Amino acid sequence: QVQLVESGGGLVQAGGSLRLSCTTSGRTISNYAMGWFRQAPGKEREFVTAISSSGANTYYADSVRGRFTISRDVAKRTVYLQMNSLKPEDTAVYYCAGRPTPYYSNEVPTTRELYNYWGQGTQVTVSS
Repeated sequence: QVQLVESGGGLVQAGGSLRLSCTTSGRTISNYAMGWFRQAPGKEREFVTAISSSGANTYYADSVRGRFTISRDVAKRTVYLQMNSLKPEDTAVYYCAGRPTPYYSNEVPTTRELYNYWGQGTQVTVSS
């Protein structure tokens, strides 16, 4: 059983930046595609971004492309979400998710049903 723990959320003004971290309990993330999702009050959980287990491929939702960046540190078993130029509509609980894949796969899953493991979430609030 893999556990995911997010951190780094908080309150920031519009235009500001935050970096979220997701640390996994597994031995490696080289056989996991990792994603970030978010859920605003009264809304469905939506895809934000994901990175393949190879680290070579990433994908972003249109709403965050150009502002958010996903990255990872394999040695630290940690995935990051750098969020710049934040907007009030980015306010949500952000969840890290993991999907087992073959080692070094280029698969980038973008739907929540494909992910097996989830963190507890971290709140991001962007004030106007």
